[in-house]
Amino acid sequence: MTERVGQGWRPKSLRDGEEPDPRFTLANERTFLAWIRTSLGLMAGAVAMEAFAGDEIPEIIRTPLACVLLVMAALLATVSFRRWIRIEASMRHNRPLPVPQASILLVLGIATGAILLVVAILGGTIA
Repeated sequence: MTERVGQGWRPKSLRDGEEPDPRFTLANERTFLAWIRTSLGLMAGAVAMEAFAGDEIPEIIRTPLACVLLVMAALLATVSFRRWIRIEASMRHNRPLPVPQASILLVLGIATGAILLVVAILGGTIA
């Protein structure tokens, strides 16, 4: 078995098929990196909430919300890596692109977190 030079680590689905146009591969990589930046932003938000919210948001809401943000960040990073590989494989084999599952995860998670945060803020100002 001969291995091509410069291939490095590649999943099986990326070792066969036709090499896509480099512009598409690079665009796919940029999208993946954007999802990773979003994941890092969620992590930063969780850390900021725990470190700087103080008494503004009750601990009973603040800590679970920070944990939800951290879990979302981990899931988003994992889903985005999986999506990057699936899109690359689809381009190599001329198949339709996969549905963006990461978008659904992000929308549901952020909407839930925002609602909890609004409840926490309103609860803090009324009490």
